Amino acid sequence: MERRKRILICDDEPALRELIRASMDDRFEFAEASDGIIAMELARELCPDMVILDLMLPRLSGLEVLARLNADEQLRDVPVLVITAWNETREDVLAAGADDFVTKPFDPEDLRSAVNRLVAA
Repeated sequence: MERRKRILICDDEPALRELIRASMDDRFEFAEASDGIIAMELARELCPDMVILDLMLPRLSGLEVLARLNADEQLRDVPVLVITAWNETREDVLAAGADDFVTKPFDPEDLRSAVNRLVAA
């Protein structure tokens, strides 16, 4: 049996982390981080297949997490999907190294499509 892909969800809102999990199918397993420091610790420990990253995180911002992921030799190839309410930051986030961008509030189908596209890549 094939190992399920692991997604690290980084968002400080428990309800949003739950909504992201509920939007996915059972091909995935999840780890969750409520702030940027925990996000980096889990990313290094688990080396996930993908990261879903909010920009507004306590202790270490999503942009700082993104920069650290991209600078880390083990993690730089892990796809990162940024999910945020700040639609005007799309180009900046992609230029900073994110692989894709979904705006909050999101359509679950849009989220699934983005995740499937990035995990399959």
